[in-house]
Amino acid sequence: MSTITEQVGQLIRETRKAKGLTQQELGEKLGVGKTTINKYENGSHNITIETLNRIMEALGEKIMIIKV
Repeated sequence: MSTITEQVGQLIRETRKAKGLTQQELGEKLGVGKTTINKYENGSHNITIETLNRIMEALGEKIMIIKV
């Protein structure tokens, strides 16, 4: 079972790839390095909701939080 951080990282990776962007290109959009994007995607860096929102905006997507 993966952690929520890993699941979010996988979502970022899948969305980035679907948009045809490299880690370097996404990093440039966000003003961070490729290494930081790699840490986000691997789930080794705990990101804030604000950072997640910035990432998804850079990818042309929105995040939605729902209670289930």
